[in-house]
Amino acid sequence: MITTRARGAVFLDVEGFALAAVERERLLHPQAGGVILFERNFESPVQLRALTASIRALRTPPLLIAVDHEGGRIQRFRQGFTAIPAMRTLGEQWDQDIAAAARAATGLGWTLASELRAHGIDFSFTPVLDLDYGRSAVIGDRALHRNPNAIAHLACALAAGLRAGGMAAVGKHFPGHGFVAADSHLEIPVDERSLDAIAAADLVPFGALVQQGLEAIMPAHVVYPGVDGEPAGYSRVWLQDILRRRLGFDGMVFSDDLGMAGARGAGDMIARADAAYAAGCDMVLVCNDPEAAASLLERWQPPPRTELARRAAAMQGRAPSGCPV
Repeated sequence: MITTRARGAVFLDVEGFALAAVERERLLHPQAGGVILFERNFESPVQLRALTASIRALRTPPLLIAVDHEGGRIQRFRQGFTAIPAMRTLGEQWDQDIAAAARAATGLGWTLASELRAHGIDFSFTPVLDLDYGRSAVIGDRALHRNPNAIAHLACALAAGLRAGGMAAVGKHFPGHGFVAADSHLEIPVDERSLDAIAAADLVPFGALVQQGLEAIMPAHVVYPGVDGEPAGYSRVWLQDILRRRLGFDGMVFSDDLGMAGARGAGDMIARADAAYAAGCDMVLVCNDPEAAASLLERWQPPPRTELARRAAAMQGRAPSGCPV
């Protein structure tokens, strides 16, 4: 039986190819807002469609279903899906033929979105808007280019393809993860640059996509002490003053996974969720730690956010239209 319940503010994961009974109960919790899928949740296209249908059938409005499916080394589903190249290949093409690279970006966006939508996925956490400074192995060829204008051009084209394929776009990792070598999965990276330096380069793609109607953003677990002492995902300066007011962004803000090392400075999972939500994240991700997820659902009581329903509705997948290229 479908439960009628507004979406909550917690994005969860599940363990296998089908929902376990305990996972069904967890996803019915009022604080649950969506599910992020991983490679471990994919056995075949048929199985994936059954899994997403079972998640969607639990409640109305349905939980959002997402995946990290960028292309290259970050593509969770392979069998039966087009192999999306690493985004750097678009940047390399841009250096040779700007118009052709933009067309290719739009076509890849449509392919990515239409295939995921056909399998019940609402959106992918893409595009990566980080600059490739040649320092960050965790970003590396996930970045489109070193030139912020090239990234802005290609990412806008990619987002147009995503939308034509029925899918919202999520820009990450605000305000830019590419300058630091440290991997926020393993430690807390620190970027010592000034706000002026970051704004002149790393913020350019984010600003361009916001102007084009970007639906969502994911902040980085990176500290920028020249701007604020908190990581961007816990910082009202970054998320309210700069993202909302300076850039004019009015879409969804997803935290990055609160289980990552870069998020642990705030304390336990409740404290991390409190810090992210107070800073301006609309939804918080808790991955690969079912005990922490269960504890968060039972103990966390964030104040209602009136914008959540509207922002979440914008992330709901739509039927693909014709490929625009």
